Amino acid sequence: MVSPVPDVGTAAPAPAAASPVAPVDERLPLPKLAPLAFQHLLAGVAAPVSSVILIATTLSLSASQTASLLSATLVLCGVGALLQSLGVKALRIGARLPFLMLPGGAAVAIFLQVAKEHGPATASGSVLIASVFLLLVLPFYGRLVRYFPPLVMGTTVVLIGINMIKITSPMIASGPGLGFATLGITALFFLLMRGVWRQMSVLFGLVGGTVVAAVSGTTFHVAHGGTFALPDPFPYGTPHFDLLATVPLLVFALASLAEATGQTVLNSEAVGRTPNAARDVPRISRADAVTSLGAGVFGTSLMVTSAENIGIVQLTRVRSRFVTAGAGVLLIVCGLITPLTRLLAAIPEPVVGAAGLIIYAVIATMGFGMLSRENLSHGTNGIVVALALCVGLLPVFVPEMYAGLPVWARTIFGSGVAAGALAAVVLAAVFSRLGPPQERRDPV
Repeated sequence: MVSPVPDVGTAAPAPAAASPVAPVDERLPLPKLAPLAFQHLLAGVAAPVSSVILIATTLSLSASQTASLLSATLVLCGVGALLQSLGVKALRIGARLPFLMLPGGAAVAIFLQVAKEHGPATASGSVLIASVFLLLVLPFYGRLVRYFPPLVMGTTVVLIGINMIKITSPMIASGPGLGFATLGITALFFLLMRGVWRQMSVLFGLVGGTVVAAVSGTTFHVAHGGTFALPDPFPYGTPHFDLLATVPLLVFALASLAEATGQTVLNSEAVGRTPNAARDVPRISRADAVTSLGAGVFGTSLMVTSAENIGIVQLTRVRSRFVTAGAGVLLIVCGLITPLTRLLAAIPEPVVGAAGLIIYAVIATMGFGMLSRENLSHGTNGIVVALALCVGLLPVFVPEMYAGLPVWARTIFGSGVAAGALAAVVLAAVFSRLGPPQERRDPV
C-alpha cells in the first residue's frame, strides 16, 4: 500500500527558482536588438560627425585627412560604447550601463583652442597627457570632485561656449547664405520633430544645408580611396607635450568626474539600477580615459560618456545594455566604410560652421542653466561667478592683453577657459571658507 504522505526525506529537492534577469542585463534576440541599436546610433552620430568636420575646417585639413579623422572618431565612439556597455570586469573598466561615448562639445572646443594657440600636434599631446592624468587621479575621485560644484562647472561651461562661438563664427562668414539656411533648417526640425527625430535636428540641419549648397552650385571636394580602410595614427605628426598648454584639458578632465557622477545617477535610475557613484564613476571615467588615449593617437579630442541616448531608453522602455553595445558595433562598421566618411567630410564650411554655432550656443545655454540652479541672489555666489567671468572673458575681448607676460603666464591667462575655470575653483573655495557665514556654500 502506498503511503498518502510524501517521503520528503528521499524526494529530490525542487529546483531553485532562477534569479530574474535585471532589465539592464537582458539579452535581446537579434531581430529586436538591431533596430533598437540603430536608433541609438542615429541619436549619437550627429556629435562625432559635426565635431570632426568642425575640427577639420578649423585646422584646414584636406578632404582625405578629414575622412580619416571621421573614420577614427566613429571607430573610437564604437569602442567606447562597447567598453561602457559590456565592461572589462578584471580591469574595472566600464560601468556596464547603456552609455554611448562621443566627442564632448566642450572637449572639442578646448582641443581646438589648444590647436589654434599651440598647433594640432600640441593638442594631440594634450589629449594624451589629460587621459593619463585622468587615470592617475581616479583613486582620489571622492576628494577632488568637491572642488567642482555646479557653480564652478556652470561658469566654466558658459566660458567654453562663448570662446567657441568666437572661433566658429568666421566659418559662417565664408558663406552667410548657406550658414543661415542651415540655422533655419535646424530650428525648423527642432520646432516640428519629436522624440529621437528631434534629437537629430543638428544632423538634419547639416543634411539640409548640404542640399541647399548642392542646389546653389557649391563645389564639393570629395576625397578618393578604397571601400574599407583603417584610420591613420598621428595625423599631425609626432605629438608635442606641453604641460602648460594642457591646463584647460586637465581642468576639463577633473570637471568631467563631476559630470560623470550626474550621468551615472541619471542612467542608473533610467534602467532601474540603484545608483552607486563610488563604484561606477571611476569605471566610467577609466573607460573614458582609455578611449581618449586612442583619441590622442588618432588626432581628435577627449572622448566622454554621453547621456544623449538616455531619452531613447526612456521612450522605448528597453533598458538592455546590449542594445548600446550593438550601436557600438554599428559605429565601428560605419567608421571603416570609407566612402561614407568621405561623403560626410565634404560638407561645406558654412554649413558646418552653422551646426557648430548651434552646438556651442547650446553649451553656453547649458552653463546658464547650471548657474540658474544656484542661488545667485546673495553676494558670495554672485561675486564668484562675476569675477570668474571677468577673468575668463578678458582674453576673448582683448586677446593681446597678456602679450607682455612670460610664455607660461600667457598660456594660462590668455586662455579664457583655463583662466576662468581656475579662477572659479579658487574663488569658490576661498569664499566658501572666508565669506560671510550666512552666505557660505558647503565648505570644499
